[in-house]
Amino acid sequence: MESSSFLTVDDQPVSIAEAVKYLQAGGKLGQYIGDILRQYVIEQEITQREDVAVSSAVTEQAIIDFRLKNQLTDQARFQEWLKTNGLSYDAFHSSVASGFKLEKLKTAISEPKLQEYFIERKIFLDRVVLSRIIIDSLELAEELQAQIQEGASFEQIAKEYSLADDRVVNGMMGPVSRGTLPDILRAAIDMATPGSLIGPIELEGRYGLFRVEQFLLASLEDTQLKQALQNELFEKWLAEKIQKLTVKLQVG
Repeated sequence: MESSSFLTVDDQPVSIAEAVKYLQAGGKLGQYIGDILRQYVIEQEITQREDVAVSSAVTEQAIIDFRLKNQLTDQARFQEWLKTNGLSYDAFHSSVASGFKLEKLKTAISEPKLQEYFIERKIFLDRVVLSRIIIDSLELAEELQAQIQEGASFEQIAKEYSLADDRVVNGMMGPVSRGTLPDILRAAIDMATPGSLIGPIELEGRYGLFRVEQFLLASLEDTQLKQALQNELFEKWLAEKIQKLTVKLQVG
């Protein structure tokens, strides 16, 4: 096989130039190059940093845990699994170690900026659970407001009068990001307590009555949220690094 061959199909060599042509014709070349650049930047950064090193013992323990979890403790069965997935043990070991290094790199990159980024994004991360009644008449909205304040069922009125689709679930909107709420509604909600009735508020030519059900405030103690923000910061850093690269495509 020629040295420029990228792979063979039915014993016929496919050169790198042909592979690039096929990717370009299929509209996948940009994505393919992007994936290469992404991995290039990550590998370069891992190579240059000492704070992302992973001990062999940690990797070996992770492999043991993986084999136990997936019932691969039998050596023959494990070897068969490796073969089925096109892996050697060394390649599998390297992949596990790389996963640990990547997570440590994400933490190292994101940790210094995490608190500031969280504060910056908090208005969108905080959520409030609302129920609503949407009416096209101010007079009717005020009348319904009075009825609710006098003890009428918010849920029943929502089901009978609301023009919004959520009337079928008694007006329950569910959790909504504070940052996506109209300013006038968010200001009123910020002054309210759970159970409070807000409105009528005019929104896009209609009038809404809102009941605050619950506040769901974001916190970095939420492991999933923290991980999501770390990933966002890492992706921003990665995009900036890739943007600064000088890339030339050479296929002969």
